[in-house]
Amino acid sequence: MINTGVISYGTGTFFFLVLSLVLLTGQQGRKRKNALKFAAIVSTFWLGIATFAVYHDTAFLAYLVEPVRSFAWLLFLGYVMVSAVTGKLIAIQRFHLVTTLVAGFTMMLLVLVILRMYYGHDVAVVFGIDLLFAGFLLMAIAGLVMVEQIMRNAHVESRRAVKYLCIGLGVILAYDFYLYSNALLFQALDPVIWQVRGFVNAMAVPVLGVAIARDPRLSLDIFVSRRMVFHTTALLGTGMYLLAMGLGGYYIRAFGGEWGTVVQVIFLFGAGLVLLVLLFSGRVRASLRVFINKHFFHYKYDYRDEWLRFIQTLSSGQPDNRLRERTIHSLAEIIDSPGGVLWMRQITNRFVPVASWQMEASENCTVDEDHPLVQFMASREWLIDLDECERDPELYNNLTIPGWLKQLSNAWLVVPLIVHDHMLGFIVLARSPAQHHFNWEDSDLIKTAGRQAAVHLAQLEASRSLAEAQQFEACNRLSTYVMHDLKNLIAQLSLVVTNAAKHRNNPQFMEDAINTVDNSVQKMNRLLSHLRSDAMQSHEPTPDIELCGVLGEVIETMSGGKPVPSLDCQAEGILLSANRERFSAVIGHIIRNAQEATPDDGQIIVRLFKRSDRAIIEVQDTGIGMDKEFIRNRLFKPFDSTKGKSGMGIGVYESRDYVHRLGGDIEVISRVGEGTTFRIRLPISDAGENDVKLNSEKQDTHSNERNYKEIAGY
Repeated sequence: MINTGVISYGTGTFFFLVLSLVLLTGQQGRKRKNALKFAAIVSTFWLGIATFAVYHDTAFLAYLVEPVRSFAWLLFLGYVMVSAVTGKLIAIQRFHLVTTLVAGFTMMLLVLVILRMYYGHDVAVVFGIDLLFAGFLLMAIAGLVMVEQIMRNAHVESRRAVKYLCIGLGVILAYDFYLYSNALLFQALDPVIWQVRGFVNAMAVPVLGVAIARDPRLSLDIFVSRRMVFHTTALLGTGMYLLAMGLGGYYIRAFGGEWGTVVQVIFLFGAGLVLLVLLFSGRVRASLRVFINKHFFHYKYDYRDEWLRFIQTLSSGQPDNRLRERTIHSLAEIIDSPGGVLWMRQITNRFVPVASWQMEASENCTVDEDHPLVQFMASREWLIDLDECERDPELYNNLTIPGWLKQLSNAWLVVPLIVHDHMLGFIVLARSPAQHHFNWEDSDLIKTAGRQAAVHLAQLEASRSLAEAQQFEACNRLSTYVMHDLKNLIAQLSLVVTNAAKHRNNPQFMEDAINTVDNSVQKMNRLLSHLRSDAMQSHEPTPDIELCGVLGEVIETMSGGKPVPSLDCQAEGILLSANRERFSAVIGHIIRNAQEATPDDGQIIVRLFKRSDRAIIEVQDTGIGMDKEFIRNRLFKPFDSTKGKSGMGIGVYESRDYVHRLGGDIEVISRVGEGTTFRIRLPISDAGENDVKLNSEKQDTHSNERNYKEIAGY
């Protein structure tokens, strides 16, 4: 039958077994740790033998191992005392002396135990004193003396760890002292005190564990991943929840009367449903993860795990435009952010949104590179906590936050993406439902991850630039071949013209001339199939042109196609420094694209108006429109055409490039099935700044925008 003693010593066996297994891990070879390990293993073995002995009522079996167990603890205390002695030689001498004496005394106790087992109780009793109990008592006293000396001589800086070691071992030795002094006094062991001994040893183990954790010489070097702690805590919480619900169900059934069983079933089913909801709740899991990081670990993050996950997310998939979304996702995942938007620098030295992940931002949310927000992040290399900036603006030098960023729904952090002290862009992350306190550790991790992400984005941009350069190189090679063929064709035709005056009446010559011209025409047709009809000219003079007049000429030229475009000049006398033919070709190309995308009964309107110091040209159609992904990734990409073999895919790219050279920029507003607007902003020439005359009937900008929306169907 299992009694109190069996449970007591069984509990002690379990606790010391756990302590022994823990000590077997980590760095090995330290003498103090090896001594502690030996003592813990011997104590585990002794408590196990004692459990068996109590169960079979043969206490002497425990006496066979107890002297070795006492010797092991005294040996460990001897190693601890060595460090308290100043002189190393003296410490070694004293340690050897104490070890020798304790070993000899342990052997004497083992002999007494064996003699008593064979010859009975009286063989170890002299003058009414039980020598075996007295020996165990002396061992306990020696241990208490050593504990007292260790505590007295411990250095101030080491007392933080030593005090728990002394408390844990002191409790074990003090109880041994109480047990055997009582046995000597009454000439027999008290059965109750003997049975409780296992519980006392078990209670000392957690205290010893604290001492081990605080002493670097007993360092365990154990790594427990946060993921394991998270799942263990969740499992433990689930078990406690189910236990509580089971007790509640039992109470309802026992005291619920005739409805008890029904209510119990409903209660338990509802409790299970609530548990499933909690287990699959992202907010609950995130809050639990933050709680564990905050209260169970010295550092908030498991950096190895976080970095591996970050790199895995960032590097998964192909190095294409999806890398931008993966960059946002990888940073957001670190702090449990539900989404974000990426801004990157464009040729116009403005930062514009280029990608998003589970968060939307208008295409008008742009910021210039000289804005205080950008300058602050570039110079300080800080990320900006918008909540903290609002609470304590002086911390951020009273930084001016753009209005669109303040109004951006759920915006929380602005993370700079810096490569070699150059700010490539920034990411705005949405507010996390779990991260209520953002500290220095979060900031350092996100900034470091942002730098790594910036390197990947810079590599993507460099790869795209290299690909474009290779395509242009191929185009240059094609141009070289064209020049070579043209030179040959010109030589052939020149020869025909030169000889025509002499041999015009010669039929054979005329036949050869016709064949030569026919061959040249065929070759030129083949060349033209590889070239655009509106090829770019190499020279770029910069005279002043009057925009309204130029636009009128372009409209007249493009009126041969359908739908016929109309012109709405809301400002006259606006001058622009540009080449007339080249600029007309750019506007003509945009209008031609609009005609190709708009049915014959649709509308195309070309507007010109002035806003601040900029001339605004809008080419608006009611055609098929374009989606955001096409505008972002393909519209301005060279050599990417939707016209098949009839197009080279370079017209819109060249148009934007030329507008950028003029100091302007192009904005595209489009919706599928509703229409498209190309809005070109251009700097006005100084010569024409004072000559601008506003059309009084159409100077209301708001009415213009309303008309625009009505036509486009927005």
